[in-house]
Amino acid sequence: MNLPVRMLRALPENLDLRTAALIEPASVAWHAVARAGDVAGKTALVIGSGPIGALAVAVLKRAGAARIVAVDMHAKPLEIASAVGADEVLTADDAEAIAAVEADVVIESSGSHHGLASAIQGAARGGTVVMVGLLPTGPQPVLISLAITRELDLKGSFRFNDEIDDVIAALADGTLHIEPVITHEYPVEEALEAFGVARNSAESGKVLLSFG
Repeated sequence: MNLPVRMLRALPENLDLRTAALIEPASVAWHAVARAGDVAGKTALVIGSGPIGALAVAVLKRAGAARIVAVDMHAKPLEIASAVGADEVLTADDAEAIAAVEADVVIESSGSHHGLASAIQGAARGGTVVMVGLLPTGPQPVLISLAITRELDLKGSFRFNDEIDDVIAALADGTLHIEPVITHEYPVEEALEAFGVARNSAESGKVLLSFG
């Protein structure tokens, strides 16, 4: 495989390949949190606690958020979110509790209009909602009136820029804790089974393939 040198990064000696496998999705989460600005001392709400949401929790924790609340439909993702730094977890159907969070910063990573509605409802007046979950193409129902009257800042977040260097440094110095996001590892010979497990978001986080 031939790649431009600008796309390659030398891994620090103390960074194992298992953890390094999450550098790319962690960079997506890092970029999303960066879009929210300074989160130190603030209340943060993460809607959708799949791998990107859980990694966003870890990044928020490292960035000094005072209170992090994670939301998901399933118990396993919430367990992972707690392991990487969430102070509280809520189920996605608890609309009253989500609205009561009144978060300064919300990371919407569910990729559904229902999640975006929860994000808007859970934001405090003047808060920021970062939309990293990729909704389907085309018109989507949005609680835009509530966003307007609460004077919310709605920001899109897509992939990442050069945050990958910061992620590598934070993983190498141990300040970014993401190991619990990895829930399964399979030899490459069992790739079909691995993809099947990865498809079940209720039971898995990141699923890795080992090439020997």
